Amino acid sequence: MGRAGTGTGGEAVAAVVAGPLLLLLLARPPPASARDSGKSEVGLVSEHFSQAPQRLSFYSWYGSARLFRFRVPPDTVLLRWLLQVSREGGTACTDAEITVHFRSGAPPVINPLGTSFPDDTSVQPSFQVRVPLSAAPLSNASVNVSHPAPGDWFVAAHLPPSSQKIELKGLAPTCAYVFQPDLLVTRVVEISVMEPDVPLPHTLLSHPSYLKVFVPDYTRELLLELRDCVSSGSLGCPVRLTVGPVTLPSNFQKVLTCTSAPWPCRLLLPSPPWDRWLQVTAESLVGPLGTVTFSAVAALTACRPQSVTIQPLLQSSQNQSFNASTGLPSLSPGHQYLGRSGSVDRSPFCLINYPVMREDLDVVSVHFQLLDRVSVRVCPNTPSMMRLRLNTGMDSGGSLTISLRANKTEMRNETVIVACVNAASPFLGFNSSLNCTTAFFQGYPLSLSAWSLRANLIIPYPETDNWYLSLQLMCPENAEECEQAVVHVETTLYLVPCLNDCGPYGQCLLLRRHSYLYAGCSCKAGWRGWSCTDNSTAHTVAQQRAAALLLTLSNLMFLAPITVSVQRFFLVEASVYAYTMFFSTFYHACDQPGEAVLCILNYDTLQYCDFLGSGAAIWVTILCMARLKAVLKYVLFLLGTLVIAMSLQLDRRGIWNMLGPCLFAFVIMASMWTYRCGHRRQCYPTSWQRWAFYLLPGISMASVGVAIYTSMMTSDNYYYTHSIWHVLLAGSAALLLPPPDEHAEPWACSQKFPCHYQICKNDREELYTVT
Repeated sequence: MGRAGTGTGGEAVAAVVAGPLLLLLLARPPPASARDSGKSEVGLVSEHFSQAPQRLSFYSWYGSARLFRFRVPPDTVLLRWLLQVSREGGTACTDAEITVHFRSGAPPVINPLGTSFPDDTSVQPSFQVRVPLSAAPLSNASVNVSHPAPGDWFVAAHLPPSSQKIELKGLAPTCAYVFQPDLLVTRVVEISVMEPDVPLPHTLLSHPSYLKVFVPDYTRELLLELRDCVSSGSLGCPVRLTVGPVTLPSNFQKVLTCTSAPWPCRLLLPSPPWDRWLQVTAESLVGPLGTVTFSAVAALTACRPQSVTIQPLLQSSQNQSFNASTGLPSLSPGHQYLGRSGSVDRSPFCLINYPVMREDLDVVSVHFQLLDRVSVRVCPNTPSMMRLRLNTGMDSGGSLTISLRANKTEMRNETVIVACVNAASPFLGFNSSLNCTTAFFQGYPLSLSAWSLRANLIIPYPETDNWYLSLQLMCPENAEECEQAVVHVETTLYLVPCLNDCGPYGQCLLLRRHSYLYAGCSCKAGWRGWSCTDNSTAHTVAQQRAAALLLTLSNLMFLAPITVSVQRFFLVEASVYAYTMFFSTFYHACDQPGEAVLCILNYDTLQYCDFLGSGAAIWVTILCMARLKAVLKYVLFLLGTLVIAMSLQLDRRGIWNMLGPCLFAFVIMASMWTYRCGHRRQCYPTSWQRWAFYLLPGISMASVGVAIYTSMMTSDNYYYTHSIWHVLLAGSAALLLPPPDEHAEPWACSQKFPCHYQICKNDREELYTVT
């Protein structure tokens, strides 16, 4: 993987100067390439990249991780991430350990919860470091990677898995953990280019030398060789070659030490990455004063592809076929071009190239299909290859799904179809090995047989590159049976944002980091996992229905305060309780995560009305207990409801949206009760039965309900605790409503059903209405 290290620190002053100081230190050449006596230094330049800090979250799904995307320039020999984590909050904030994941080419696939992935999914564990944040409010760490792969590098950071407790905004201590990565890059500007089959004389001093060779398309093998090696400080050829870049989490970088190797010193790379520069680093092993002279040779072996022609396009051009996978005219099989001098393998065709059309469907959604055919013709001795172009830079945020199906009538009992999925270059060595390993990539194997006619592969977040699917027919027991055998294989190739759209218990969400889009599944009903397929903690359908019934039917308890309000002629209060019962019932019917869901309006509207009804119910209940004048009471009813509506629009989940108006109403009630106590010179309310059977039980129920609502609710017991909250809130309202005033029968008229207009007097309200 190269050199990697981590460290932590704690002083805030040191953090202020850490970035510029490390930048100056990194601008100097590494110790191995510092200086030699009288010789010039290797040309190295340093660059600094930074991104805005982000606030970390406790992990519950992939959207909880904060993603950073960096672009590593070509010819980079060293990169260093400076990781800085700060904590903002009081002493109540607990210690935390931040996990940081790294990956080259695509976002890291992480699994902090230890959930299972869907079947046929291939996942590599991510490379990660942990940064503890304890007593000090600031912590630093660094990660070094030598010889990194150029292109996109991704960093994802998150806090430990979140707790199940539901905390109300405004009551729990506010602790902000802020993460910021900086990237320091060292690039080499003095680099020697190796021409194929042309010896490159080189003198190696104490510092490393950097070489590179271009590998064109359809290169079968790359042979690196050191010739005519002479050392001034020791016998033999004390040279170490480091070939290829470092990628995370896996690394297939090749190291060749020529000290004890037979001469000439060689390194053979099968299926090297196509259409890119390959970096080679040469280091001397003789010490600071010795020199090593050698000639480096790169030999390329070309592959002779047989391109499958496309019949509709052949009609427009009879002399040349059209290669739809590249958009360029394909060469005849006998004419091969490597871009530079190189040997051509004159053996029969090394592969059959099937052109593939890329069809962009939507964001992070691509369909690959064969041109002018529905299946791939797979035969022995020569692999069939398909190229999948996922190199746009915006294709790594989904899941690559590959499905193969063989023709049942063509499959014999002794035949097997072996397939390999690789990035950068295809796997072509089916006759010698079946491990799907190319020069710098471990591929994904698939197989089809007469007993298993289907094979599937899912690759979450595939690396940004050209991907290759290669297939070949094999006969492990009797090779002669495969000589004339041919099998047609149907391929289904898609890049999708989420596998199966996260299933029935998940929601596929597109996440954005600046201009980069990637997808993740948000699961519900206890389902977990990358695609919401882990049912280890899932709720059964019976549990889902029971939870829905509990949350909805518990609102029928509001019939008690509605009945009491109507009996005591508190009609406005009764209408508020009816509003609360209605919208709370249908909000929780729509809020269910599983199958028992009923939404009469959109979810946001139902949620807003439920929160508004709960706040208004508490507001009118406390003001009704204050026994204000009717006009003043109704004015406060309206004003308070408007204030609650405004505060909910500003911050729907803020605890002070409900607590503030309720405290104000409680102050009004306490003031009125105190006034009446002093005016009447006795306790108010005066009846001990009122205190014993109504006020004290109502206050107790309200207190228990508030305690449950603020401190006892978790994701697991939400269905039970919130249902109890409904019962306690409605029950306390029924008990706390004051008795009606002593007066004559309200709205009494001297005549019933008069034959003319009559002025009727309301003895209670002192109002007059025309009937």
